[in-house]
Amino acid sequence: MRCFLRRSLIAATFLLVFLLFISLAVWTPKDLEMEEAQKWAQGIGLQQLQADWNLRSLQNLTNTTNILSISYNYLAGIPLLRKKLLTVGLCSVKRKKGNYLLETLRSIFEQSTHEELNEMVVVVHLADPDQEWNVQVVSNIVKRFAYQLLLGRLLVIHAPHEYYPSLEGLKQNFNDAKDRVKFRSKQNVDYAYLMNFAANLSTYYLMIEDDVRCAKNFFSAIRRVLESQKGTYWVTLEFSKLGYIGKLYHSSDLPQLSRFLLLFYQEMPCDWLLGHFRLLLTQKEVIRFKPSLFQHIGLYSSFQGTANKLKDEDFEEDPAMFPDNPPADMITDIVSFENYMPSKAYSNAEDYFWGKAPSAGNSFTIVFKQPARIFHIQIQTGSEKHHKDYLHAGLVELGTYKKRDGKGCNMYTSIGLFEKGNFNRHGLENSTSSAPECVRIVVTRDQSEWLVISSISIWTKPSP
Repeated sequence: MRCFLRRSLIAATFLLVFLLFISLAVWTPKDLEMEEAQKWAQGIGLQQLQADWNLRSLQNLTNTTNILSISYNYLAGIPLLRKKLLTVGLCSVKRKKGNYLLETLRSIFEQSTHEELNEMVVVVHLADPDQEWNVQVVSNIVKRFAYQLLLGRLLVIHAPHEYYPSLEGLKQNFNDAKDRVKFRSKQNVDYAYLMNFAANLSTYYLMIEDDVRCAKNFFSAIRRVLESQKGTYWVTLEFSKLGYIGKLYHSSDLPQLSRFLLLFYQEMPCDWLLGHFRLLLTQKEVIRFKPSLFQHIGLYSSFQGTANKLKDEDFEEDPAMFPDNPPADMITDIVSFENYMPSKAYSNAEDYFWGKAPSAGNSFTIVFKQPARIFHIQIQTGSEKHHKDYLHAGLVELGTYKKRDGKGCNMYTSIGLFEKGNFNRHGLENSTSSAPECVRIVVTRDQSEWLVISSISIWTKPSP
């Protein structure tokens, strides 16, 4: 088995060099294999999951849809019969102090609607070598989440120990103690095998930890962000500032990412490797959205039970403040500085538009792909680093009757002025005779300072 692993890693090295910047094709299983999976799913029930639970009785299923040839143990749940929009993946191991896995799962399901759950699957990789602990955890999951298991919304898996590389004699980079190096190296492999398993389950993959609380309707908030990011290039979108929490990937990148973690599993912690992977795939800057959708709730680390009380101060339990920002193009005659492009003001990520000193009459226009029923607009200019670079005088207009060339609208209605560089208006539903197709910021006075537009947030109502 060790020889097999070495051969796999050698092959991985070869593929990484040549394919790191190429999306790997998704392989479709044969109909016969799908029929076998369906028969297996039909034959499994809650009583079977609860009675005489024993790891020796678990059925080993080879997940043939992934690049790495690994036989995973399905500990609970049934194979998916259709591809979902989002996989939520997390690893869990036995902790010396505290265990938050069940609370995390409860938060995922309670904070999601029935419709959201139908487009989501949660995959838990129980990665502890203690078989008895795995059995007990599965038993607890079955008792608490039987409904989600039977509906195919929750899968619990285990990658057998024999697939792991050696965790002895590892490099002691960064002056880490041996036990710390061993822990973080195994953690890299845990996540690699989880991602490998999840590669073809959905269109997107969300990475979280086993000790988090989720914001209400986090799935819909992520989906709105994905809509606003259409047509842009990204490798990782971040919905929390902490660790491995709230990191979103294209599932098509997971085979590369899992191999990457395996190749460098002993070099550095997982979050550092994830940053290097993003850079290698040419996303130079972090794209993080606020408010954060996930909060760390653990009080003790999974490593030796040390205190770990990190909190994300940007977390919102109910992200009603999270804007819709429907898909749009940004048009401005204000000269952009370097790579502080207009689109950065509209993304609600930790970035902004920065333009050279504007003159009266200059404008910044958001042109929607489709008419939008706007009821709330919030615009913030200036920043902590450049506090003088705010809009000193300006107004906001709603536009209708989009021009044929798509570079603005033919008719505009003023809805208010900026106050101290900010604009915030509710109750805009009846401001125009038809659904707006543009939002325009107009500079009304020359200013010598440059202009930072740090965020443009737009909330809409569904079409009737």
